[in-house]
Amino acid sequence: MSGLPMSTETDRREYVFQAEIKQLLHLLSHSLYQSREIALRELISNASDALDKMRYLVLTSGSEPEPLEITLIANEGEKTLVIRDNGVGMNRAELERNLGSIAHSGTGEFMRKLAESPGTSGVSLIGQFGVGFYSAFMIADRVQVQSRRHDESDGWEWESTGEGAYTIAAASEPLERGTRVILHLKADSLDLVKDWKIRDVVRRYSSFVPHPIRLGNGGEVLNSQKPIWVEPRNQVTAEEHTQFYQHLTHRVDETPLWYTHLAADSPIQFRAVLYCPKTNLELLGFTRQEHGLHLCARRILVQSDCRELLPEYLRFVEGLVDSEDLPLNVSRETLQDNGVIRKIRAALLKGVFDRLDRLAEDEPETFAKWHAEFGRAIKEGVITDLIHRERLAKLLRFGSSREEDPAALVSLDQYLGRMVEGQERIYYLAGGDASTLKRSPHLELFRKRGIEVLLLAEAIDSFAVSALETYQGKRLTAIDSSDLGLPGGSAIEPESAEMESGFSKVVNLFRDALGDRVADVRKSERLVENPCCLVSAEGAMTAHMERIMKLANQSFRESRRILELNPRSPLIKRLGQLSANAEHEGFIRDCALQLWSNALLLEGVTPEPEMLVARVSSFIEELADKRSPLIL
Repeated sequence: MSGLPMSTETDRREYVFQAEIKQLLHLLSHSLYQSREIALRELISNASDALDKMRYLVLTSGSEPEPLEITLIANEGEKTLVIRDNGVGMNRAELERNLGSIAHSGTGEFMRKLAESPGTSGVSLIGQFGVGFYSAFMIADRVQVQSRRHDESDGWEWESTGEGAYTIAAASEPLERGTRVILHLKADSLDLVKDWKIRDVVRRYSSFVPHPIRLGNGGEVLNSQKPIWVEPRNQVTAEEHTQFYQHLTHRVDETPLWYTHLAADSPIQFRAVLYCPKTNLELLGFTRQEHGLHLCARRILVQSDCRELLPEYLRFVEGLVDSEDLPLNVSRETLQDNGVIRKIRAALLKGVFDRLDRLAEDEPETFAKWHAEFGRAIKEGVITDLIHRERLAKLLRFGSSREEDPAALVSLDQYLGRMVEGQERIYYLAGGDASTLKRSPHLELFRKRGIEVLLLAEAIDSFAVSALETYQGKRLTAIDSSDLGLPGGSAIEPESAEMESGFSKVVNLFRDALGDRVADVRKSERLVENPCCLVSAEGAMTAHMERIMKLANQSFRESRRILELNPRSPLIKRLGQLSANAEHEGFIRDCALQLWSNALLLEGVTPEPEMLVARVSSFIEELADKRSPLIL
């Protein structure tokens, strides 16, 4: 509904705004728009809308096409900024209807008429004119609109200070077809008369408007970047993607490591281009990256850092998403509950996962480079994203006990394909670097049986496999845990009664010497050569995970571990023989403490250093004097 006239003059009438207008102005200033620069974006969008309508009318009438453009004219002396277009223009009734009411949209009416006509669904129209226009009062204390409709000869002028009323009068001079919006800028918005400021705003918010935006009459075109996301993906070259990536990210002379071009028309319509940088700045010591894609509505930027489009762990992905199904004035709060955004997010996630799958299969070297830079992000996703955990796990890569090259990585699917007969679990060992892990005594039995073990060399790996728990129905099991579930049963052959008796005495003396340093001392069914190893009790945290928690200053109750002894080890056999003589019990107890210390040293922990050094010195002295019980 339009405002009520306050004058009966034929050439000039004054109207009262709808009561909702003041509420709208407050909303624009405090809720929907984060920056006053958005006002220029809105007015450019409206101008582009008018040009789209004109282009449609020209094409459907068979007339000769003519250049359609937007011109921005700044006058520093008069403190004005003019946004001019040569589009369809408006007559008096349309000015009153479109600029006097927020309940009506000229574009909305045009779209309804367009939908009634066959063969016109591909025409792209922009904006909600009756709403976006009022953002002009965020930067101007007086606004004039001069307009002449394309099929009429008379021009009209609309004017208001935004304080409750507006006037419409016949233009005092002949007007060209189209519309001129003249902003008399507020004191805090005068930077918008500066050329550098106008260039910056257009580059950030309106680079992809499908009509030229000129600075001054006949001046430079400010939006020369091609909106490649609206083009068919097979018609966009790698060079064009590189240029757009550099334009979007300001990473001059850098090519993206990979990119993907997505499009969907049902059930929602959107176009997107996503890019992965070559370098992860977080690995170089920079702070956590701010993430977020550029979100556009019909080629007009809505948000430059829309975090709702991808989860936090994919913060390394750069790009732009453009949807026909979003309004220009959508707020960040609205986005969080927007059904269109949720559907776009799901499609983008699938697009990223599929692109990485293809990269792994078709370009393994490039995938390896990506994994070295951004593999931690996928592990972070496994930890935090319950819904897509199994899908993300396909992209995980770890070192392997089967690979000669410490840098070689394998996927969980590769591991499953190489499992031995009867194997029902995926085995892993977490700790330091891959080279150190390969020297672990825990690997002995697995090597003997040909069972592959994944080597987890990064701190985040332990958290990822703990969160994952299973993959393709196979349980992930740390090989330093007490419950291994190995195929084929025990690795230890039965010993003679005499050896069993000596071994039992050694176990009891070890328990006595170690006391509450360990949860238990028992016979090992996993060791082949090494005399002992430490394992975690069932259900307890692995030793590596406990070390990580300590480094992170996390409070938790430390679990005591189990010391396993190898009865076939020459050292343990000799101690079994010595146990027959009670005089050697003190020596066996010292050996218990030293072997326990050795096991911890192999895991990077130095236990009771003074006592350890004293014991080693004592052993050396006894060997030098040939007093050691180990000397036959």
